[in-house]
Amino acid sequence: MSETPTRTAIQDELQRIEEDCIHSGKAQFNAGVRWSRYHLFLGVPAVILSALAGTAFFKGQPDIAGIMSTIVAILTALSTFLKPSERASSHKGSGDQYLTLRNDARVLRTVKLDAACDDAAAIANLDEITKRRNELNQASAQPARRDFELARQGIDEGEAAHRVDRKDA
Repeated sequence: MSETPTRTAIQDELQRIEEDCIHSGKAQFNAGVRWSRYHLFLGVPAVILSALAGTAFFKGQPDIAGIMSTIVAILTALSTFLKPSERASSHKGSGDQYLTLRNDARVLRTVKLDAACDDAAAIANLDEITKRRNELNQASAQPARRDFELARQGIDEGEAAHRVDRKDA
C-alpha cells in the first residue's frame, strides 16, 4: 500500500511507543534488580545473625545473643515493611510487559502495517497498542530516577539494539 500522511504518522507514533517501551522496560528491569539486591541485603544477614544468635545463646552469651536478635528483628521488620522481593517481582513483570508491547508495536510497524487494508484498520491497530501502553503506564510502579538514567545509558550504549537493526552490523 502506498504511503499516506496518515500511514506515516502511524509509523512515527509506533516508533515513539517502541522507544518509550524500551526505556520504560529497561528502567523497570533495573528497579527489579535493585530491589532484588535489597532483598538479599536484608535477608542474608538476618539468616546468618539468627543462627549466630542461637549459637551464642546456647554458649551462655545472652548479651551477644540479645544484640544479634535485635538486629535480626530490625532486618526482618524492614524486609516485611519494604517487601523488596514483591517489588522486584512487580518491576520485572512490568519490564516484561513493556518489552512485549515494544515487540508488538515493532511488528505492527515493520510487518503488519503494510498488510493493513486501509488507514482505518491501521488506526484501529494503533489505538489498541496505545491503549495497552496507557494501561501499563498506569499499572506499573514508578522506578527510581537512577533506574531510568541507568536504562538510558545502557540503551545509548546499544544494550537494547538487535544486531539486525544496528547500522554498523
